[in-house]
Amino acid sequence: MKDSPNVLVIAIDSLRADHLGCYGYSRPTSPAMDALARQGACAEQFICAGLPTHPSFTTLYTGQHPITHGIVAHGPRNVLGKDAPSLPQILLDSGYTTCALDNLATGRIWFRRGFEFYIDPSMRHTLFIDVACEELNARAIPWLKSHTDERFFMMVHYWDPHWPFKPPERYQHLFYDGNPTDPNNHALDVWWQHPLGAVARDTWMRTRDGLITDPDYIAALYDREIRHVDDGVSELLAALDDFGLAENTLVVLFGDHGESLVEHGIFFDHHGLYEPTLRVPFMARWPNRIPAGSTISPMIQHHDIAPTLLEAANAPVPPEMDGQSMLPLLLGQARDGGRAQAVSCECTWQAKWSLRTPQHKLILARAPDLYGSPERELYDLSTDPGEHRNIVAEAESLAAEMESALEGWIAERLAKQGRTDDPLRAHGTSLNFS
Repeated sequence: MKDSPNVLVIAIDSLRADHLGCYGYSRPTSPAMDALARQGACAEQFICAGLPTHPSFTTLYTGQHPITHGIVAHGPRNVLGKDAPSLPQILLDSGYTTCALDNLATGRIWFRRGFEFYIDPSMRHTLFIDVACEELNARAIPWLKSHTDERFFMMVHYWDPHWPFKPPERYQHLFYDGNPTDPNNHALDVWWQHPLGAVARDTWMRTRDGLITDPDYIAALYDREIRHVDDGVSELLAALDDFGLAENTLVVLFGDHGESLVEHGIFFDHHGLYEPTLRVPFMARWPNRIPAGSTISPMIQHHDIAPTLLEAANAPVPPEMDGQSMLPLLLGQARDGGRAQAVSCECTWQAKWSLRTPQHKLILARAPDLYGSPERELYDLSTDPGEHRNIVAEAESLAAEMESALEGWIAERLAKQGRTDDPLRAHGTSLNFS
């Protein structure tokens, strides 16, 4: 424990990588996060293992892929096993004082496991996702001040970029110059047919000036929410400096999943195993340990975070964890590492698996979806990063090879657990109103 750092984990809901400056975005959405990336390491290819929030956070805490821990969707159907490893519990047992600023435990008790302190300001809201970064910081910063003499693990879960996009008034001048309620703009007409669109049309999409009709305006609202949460990150990191904690605190920041804005006809939500939803930011700062301005090129995933933090904390890494420690990559002690392939899954409006290599991505459906998408999709990410052209017909041999590899991976991991049932088939789509 003597040489172990404090650990601050900042998880930002619905944050896609390509809307941050440090990932090449042109709008100034993220000055604080850009600075954090410059002060440490930034991962180019951090890929979600499971969508949406519950699978993602369960993956974070257990260090296990969703196929192992079994939480592939929201809802009460699946429950995390009591013997699953727990990052906060291991750190607590290793002498850390553990604290979460979050609200997921109100629906799933295992998100509370291992936290001596669990602080939930969203209890003051009717809709729990309405909790703002200012409210979380108002609890987190005093907690930090009163625990400066203890080795701590703090996890802060910011919700601001999650829909409904309602940034504070002070951001209203940013990123848009147009008419958001133009009645002649019909770009969102198709969305009104989706259950989420129907809800939005009757709630947060209505303004005093009429119904929002311009998707570019909603994209601007999303970017304003990123700027909003970025200011929250700035305030929290400034508190580390003010309390003399920054030098010995390992800060890790990432998105739990991304957000589709209009891509592939998926409007303002986090489903679909495409890059806007799967590729999220990851950055880490540990002064005098992680080289400033470094880049992590290999693919890494959420279940790699727990073993990384445990190794940094000189705590035991359970063999039941699927993840691989990326600490040597972060410290600049290794160039090789990461993953040659990344497997992802979702069980939301869609039930799908994907296999991603550095060049290609195969998406394999287990059930029809609302969009009439093909059962198999193959994209060459090197020439088509926007995934506009499905090449499965013209590259059938590659598609078959990747499908065989994916099905083999699924079967192998199920066999290790004495199972044969594909969890996506067993669960079915969990958010399909049709």
